[in-house]
Order: sequence, then C-alpha cells, then structure tokens
Amino acid sequence: MTTEKAATTAITVEAVVEQQGQNPLVRIDAVMVRVNGESTTAWHTNMMPAGDGSYLLYLHHEMRKAASVSVGDVVIIDVIFDAAYRNGPLHALPSWFEGPLATSPTASVNWQRLSPSRQKEVLRYFAGLKSDEAKDRNLERVMRVLEGANERFMGRDWRDGA
Repeated sequence: MTTEKAATTAITVEAVVEQQGQNPLVRIDAVMVRVNGESTTAWHTNMMPAGDGSYLLYLHHEMRKAASVSVGDVVIIDVIFDAAYRNGPLHALPSWFEGPLATSPTASVNWQRLSPSRQKEVLRYFAGLKSDEAKDRNLERVMRVLEGANERFMGRDWRDGA
C-alpha cells in the first residue's frame, strides 16, 4: 500500500462520547473498516490502550466544538492513518528537570511509568516556561507528584506518582 493510498483509508466507528476524569473520549473496542471513503478535516489526537483490549480516542475541546458534540452524544468517527506522524516527545527533557529526576529513584521510576503521551504533555508544558521562578515552582510540584504526593498538577489529579 502506498503512503498516498494509506492516508485516505479510514476506519468508521459509531460510539457514545463518554467522560473519564476530565477527559471526554470515545471508547473504541469494535471497529468497522470503510475503504475508499471520503475524508473530512482531520484532527490530530491520541488513541491510547485502555488496558482491556479496547482503545480510548481522546476528543479535545476544539474537536468537540467544531462537531457540536458533548458527552453523551452519539458520533461517527473516521480514524485516518497519518503517514507523516512521528511519535515521541517533541521537546527534550530540560536539564533543570533531568538532574533532580535522576537523583530521586521513586520519581524516576514513576516518570518511566507514565504513558508516552503524558510525558509529552509534561515536556510540552515545561517548554513553555520562561522564568526561572516558574521553572523552580513547577520543578518542585512535578517532583512532589512523581514521588507520590496526591495533589493537582497541570490541571489533573496525581495519585501515587501518576
């Protein structure tokens, strides 16, 4: 299959928009493949294993707003292969985080346990920090949650290092 052909192949799913924590999502556990279907504007998002054989397809605010959908609505999802996507963090581990992380075995293990998308989210957030004060403040908070403190950081509840 050529890249051009793969980019237009889609999987169509009918599902209910659910909510897990603060995240609206569609649970994908049974799919039908639609070959040669017409594509519409596509959004980049993460599809993560749920741990039970199904996948979670996260629907961010702009995606839901553009489609005028909310939690509880039934939607039709076209999952389109993006041959140009390159996974992995877009931002390097900053040295001001890397050093303290290496000195805390608990934080280091919990950092490695985070999903790649969660690590990417933290690194993207850190890349936007400008002042030394902001870096210091966020370093203290991320180290606390990675060492097991149960508190909120980056708009979510952290429990036992994750």
